Amino acid sequence: MSDFIIQAIEKGIIETLQMTFWSSLFAYLIGLPLGVLLYATAKGRLLQNRAVNAVVGFIVNIMRSLPFLILLVLLIPFTRIIVGSSIGTKATIVPLTVGAIPIIARMVESSLCEVQPGIIEAAKSMGASPIYTIIHFLIPEAVPSLLQGAAINIATVLGYSAMAGTIGGGGLGALAMQYGYYRYQKDVLWTTVLLLVIMVMLIQEGGAFLAKKKRKI
Repeated sequence: MSDFIIQAIEKGIIETLQMTFWSSLFAYLIGLPLGVLLYATAKGRLLQNRAVNAVVGFIVNIMRSLPFLILLVLLIPFTRIIVGSSIGTKATIVPLTVGAIPIIARMVESSLCEVQPGIIEAAKSMGASPIYTIIHFLIPEAVPSLLQGAAINIATVLGYSAMAGTIGGGGLGALAMQYGYYRYQKDVLWTTVLLLVIMVMLIQEGGAFLAKKKRKI
């Protein structure tokens, strides 16, 4: 491969990492509270509220049911409003964030459901309020599972970022399309695929390591 291609790959790696990091961060800022809300307002939970749970669950389910490529297209006008463009690395962060929010919300809800009911009962017997119980008992107990879920979610966002390259997103996905597919440079295509696989594996192994370490504490 030429020096130009090598530089393009290096730039693609940086752009992919940037998109993955910022999208995951923004998605968790919204998805984590949503997941907690879904758990807490369910029947028999700390803040049981059937109406809130039904509405939030309905919205999350609709968002999850949309294929990411369709979501990319649907969000083009919204993306233009937010960042002034619908292509490039910054623009891709918007649909990546929106697409990851419902996945994170359900993953967080699932992690919280794994917490032993006895812990919540113990918190109640100590006179802890529902909010205090969630913050100081429920979430800390769910941290190992949340870490494993975070690794899966971040890896999913990474995969979505590559998919965004098909409609003008930056990163390794765009590189694979421009050079590997349209220009028939198979070495570039397979290099980007290999890099994406390695990045996903590192993220998943990192999440598993942190979760295992947290369980031993």
